[in-house]
Amino acid sequence: MRSARADSNARRWSTLYVSEIFYSVQGEGVLAGTPSVFVRTSGCNLRCSWCDSAYTSWEPEGETRDVGDVVEEVEAHDADHAVLTGGEPLLQPDFDELCVALDEHVTVETNATVYRDVDADLVSMSPKLSNSTPTREGAEEWREIHERERLNFDVIESYISSHDYQLKFVVADREDLEEIEDILESLAGYDRSRVLLMPEGVDRDTLRERGEWIAEVCKDKGYRYSPRMQIHIYGNQRGT
Repeated sequence: MRSARADSNARRWSTLYVSEIFYSVQGEGVLAGTPSVFVRTSGCNLRCSWCDSAYTSWEPEGETRDVGDVVEEVEAHDADHAVLTGGEPLLQPDFDELCVALDEHVTVETNATVYRDVDADLVSMSPKLSNSTPTREGAEEWREIHERERLNFDVIESYISSHDYQLKFVVADREDLEEIEDILESLAGYDRSRVLLMPEGVDRDTLRERGEWIAEVCKDKGYRYSPRMQIHIYGNQRGT
């Protein structure tokens, strides 16, 4: 049972660095299609080559917001679900306070490199494969950091043992499948039905092409397929 929302009139709120808050449908994972309010924090400890929110990682932008103000904006929408994402939201010092304060079903989306015992209904982990390591010119320092930190098996297993979770892998080509199997073989106690494969891409044609063979892999291996519904509906736009 999640904690009840704190009385906003009886406390002093902490702050978060927030990039955007918007109302949409969850496009990915086991809750795809669910109307949800998204709170996207800014700042990340990784630099994925294909990051679709570079404004929270490569060039982080946003504003400092009181947790209470964020809660009020979330609850102004008639939605039962809130998705806390980034960037990497678990880097926010006062993130736990936001989780506790929200009455909605809370999904925390994380790259699974940082463990915190957050008050969340679902922890959506997206461990980064080698296809995420940056190759752009001038990113040598970030390339080293990213490759060193992108997988943390202790953190992943801690979430598996303590929270309702999903493991979502971004797949760009068939070579990624062997890496996914290697990662799963290194994990203890995971449920294969909670492993999701999602095609990498920011346009409908790429997602459709990759989705066709990834869906067949899911049928063969017993994984779940995850769409990127927001791309199919809205295209690659912020706030969707």
